[in-house]
Amino acid sequence: MSRNAHYLFTFLRPIALVVLVGTLGACASLAPAPTPLPENTGTAPTPAAPPLADDDIRISAVGDIMLDGTARPVLQEHGYDYPFAHMRALFEDAHVVIGNLEGPLTTQGKADRSKTYAFRSPPDKVSAALKNAGFNVVTLANNHTLDYGPQGLAQTMETLGAAGILYVGAGNDSHAARRAAIMTVHGQRIAFLGYSVTLPDTFYATHAQPGTAFGHEAHVRADVAAARLEADIVIVSFHWGQEGKTALREYQTHLGRVAIDAGAQAVLGHHPHILQAVEYYKDGVILYSLGNFVFGSYSKTAATSAVAQLRFRHGRLAELRMVPIRVDNFIVQFQPQVLTGAEADAVVTTLQELSTLQNTTLENRNGVAYLPIPAATTALEQSGKK
Repeated sequence: MSRNAHYLFTFLRPIALVVLVGTLGACASLAPAPTPLPENTGTAPTPAAPPLADDDIRISAVGDIMLDGTARPVLQEHGYDYPFAHMRALFEDAHVVIGNLEGPLTTQGKADRSKTYAFRSPPDKVSAALKNAGFNVVTLANNHTLDYGPQGLAQTMETLGAAGILYVGAGNDSHAARRAAIMTVHGQRIAFLGYSVTLPDTFYATHAQPGTAFGHEAHVRADVAAARLEADIVIVSFHWGQEGKTALREYQTHLGRVAIDAGAQAVLGHHPHILQAVEYYKDGVILYSLGNFVFGSYSKTAATSAVAQLRFRHGRLAELRMVPIRVDNFIVQFQPQVLTGAEADAVVTTLQELSTLQNTTLENRNGVAYLPIPAATTALEQSGKK
C-alpha cells in the first residue's frame, strides 16, 4: 500500500473500508509521461480592476466545472460560452474568479480504463469560454484531472497557460503540484493553492511522477505558511468530502482549520456536488462545499448551489455573500441560473442550518446568505461602500 493510501485509511474517517478497498483495487498505475509537462509559472497578467474607489479585493468562487458527459451534445449545439450566459453578472465586479475544473482540456492521451467515468473537453473551446466568462484561476486538484493520463494533463496546463488562466493543484511532480500561483491586484499579492483528498491515489504526483497535489496535513501547513510569507491573501482549495452528503467528514474540518491556522484567509471546498456548511474560523472562512457549478450530468440531488462572493480589505476577510443558483440540469440544461424569492430563501435556510452546526451564523439578506463580520461590517459601513 502506498503512503497516500495508508494516510487515507488511517486519517480520512469514517470511510467504509470495503468501498475504499474496492476503489483502490480498481485504480491503475499511471504510465510515465512521454515528454516533460509544462511548468506553472505561478504568475498571470493582472486582471483589469472593476470601477471601485477603494483597494478592496473581490473574489468570486464556484464549485465543480465539467463540460463533458451528458452535456456534450448540448454544448456542441449551443457552444461553450452557453453555460455561463446567466452567471457573468455575478463575476463582473470580481478581480478573481476561481472554480474547480474537473476533467482535462485535451485531445491527447488515453482514457484511464480503471475508471467508470473518464471526462475530457475540447481545449481551445473550453479555455476560451472560461476566459470569456471571467475565470482567471482554476484548481486541477481533483479525481478527474488525469482521466486521460499525463499527456492529457500536459495539454490542459499548456492550454490554460496560453489562455492566461492560472492553475493550481497539479504539475510535473509533487513540488510543482504544490506550488502556489500568485496574482497581484491593487498592489496586493494573492496566493492560491489546491489539494485533492479523493481517490484514485494513483493520480497523486510524486517526486518523479506528474499528477495532483495530495492534501497531506504537513504539506498543507508548510505550503500555506510559505505562501503567506509571499502574499497578502492566501486562498486554499480542497477536493474532499463525500459525494451527495451534507455531513462533514472529520478530516475536512481538521484540514480546513489547519489551512486557516497556517495563514490562509479562505478555504474553498468541492467534490460533494451539493452545498455543505460555511464555517467562520479565526477571522477566516471555510466553505466546505460549493456544490456544482456547470457539471455535465443529470442529477436529482445536485439541484441547487451557490456562488461565493468574498471581499477582502487590507488582507482581511471583510464580507462573504453566498448567492443561490439553480444547477438542476433537468431544468436549466447545463446553464446555471440565479435563484430568487422563495427558492433562494430555501437555499439560504439550508446553508444556515448546516452552518449552525459549525457555530457559524448566516443572515438572509434578500435571498442571499450573508456572513456578518462585526469589525469588517463596521469598517465597510463607515467607508460608505457597503
